[in-house]
Amino acid sequence: MAPRTILYTGKGGVGKTSVAAATARTAARAGIDTVVLSTDPAHSLADCLQVPVGGEPTQVGERLWAQQVAAQDEMERNWAAVQDWMGELLLERGVDRISAEELTVPPGMDELFSLLQIKRHHEEGRFGCVIVDCAPTGETLRLLSFPDVARWWLQKVFPQSSVMLNAARPFARAIDLSLPGEAVLDDVQRLVRNLIAMNEILRDNERVSVRLVMTPDRMVVDEARRTFTYLNLYGYLTDAVIVNRVFPEEVGAYFEPWRERQLAALAEVEAAFAPVPVLRAPYFGEEVVGAEMLDRLGERVFTGLDPAAVLHDGLTQELVVGACAAELRLDLPFAEKGDISLKKIGLELVVRVDGHKRTLMLPPALGDYEPTGASFDGAALHVTFDGPG
Repeated sequence: MAPRTILYTGKGGVGKTSVAAATARTAARAGIDTVVLSTDPAHSLADCLQVPVGGEPTQVGERLWAQQVAAQDEMERNWAAVQDWMGELLLERGVDRISAEELTVPPGMDELFSLLQIKRHHEEGRFGCVIVDCAPTGETLRLLSFPDVARWWLQKVFPQSSVMLNAARPFARAIDLSLPGEAVLDDVQRLVRNLIAMNEILRDNERVSVRLVMTPDRMVVDEARRTFTYLNLYGYLTDAVIVNRVFPEEVGAYFEPWRERQLAALAEVEAAFAPVPVLRAPYFGEEVVGAEMLDRLGERVFTGLDPAAVLHDGLTQELVVGACAAELRLDLPFAEKGDISLKKIGLELVVRVDGHKRTLMLPPALGDYEPTGASFDGAALHVTFDGPG
């Protein structure tokens, strides 16, 4: 059986690593073999747990393992042939070796390979629960959009790669350019296929969900709202929101105005994100590191709840196909109508929301259907199609 997988993300500094580690410890105490892994380049998981953590799952407690994915190791396993080819190409063009090594790794590629560890744990079936401490929201959203891009490359580019390389060889010889060999293409195709497989895993809303961690501060809440919109656009289920560092009642006169602003923000969050549950964690009087404090955090966040359960179940998109018409519903909470644009190219429906794009592949049965209208009701986008005849 596939493991339950929970991805934690949030604005940098909100405490997502602590919440992820606390969730893992709580699940392990409930009798589930659990691994918590960090794909965040900052790698603060070991500091949070207060134990050494390696690039492979390291047992750090009863039924509990931790892993800080070694991005360099993942790069060598998945990208070596591409690096070698690009490195030699750059060296031939006069780039020094150190710069050439840096330039062979596109920005964000190391985090992307780290995320592939989720696929590994699903295939091995060693753990019942996989908790992922992701990078801050901006990087995470970019990584979660990669599988759709990869699917497009696999369908559009790779079937023609041999033809394109044969056509390019005379030109390459004329300018003394080394074209990629089979090993390079194999590396790229393997990466693309792994990304697509990971995409299928992450969009299994019965086993996988994202949880947003925030503090009750205006800028943080605004970013979380945008992130929630984009997660829905990409088809990922958000099953809980955790509001961290909430002041208790007895804070004294100095912090009382701050607490009042927090309470106002909390009320807004609970109203805006409903029916997604909003869980709270207090502002503790000491730093949340080590087993004792993480267990206290887990107890306060998940009082009366199973931390490994899917805490909210909902479809982020739905396609209803009839004999002569079809309708697609795509939930886009907090989006603005003016930020949404649509374009249909064959079986591809391209949806853009404020700079973020997703290409939805429509089923072949809709090949002859034409879009006839689109409307946004403030929470969901509705696209209608009419069939032939």
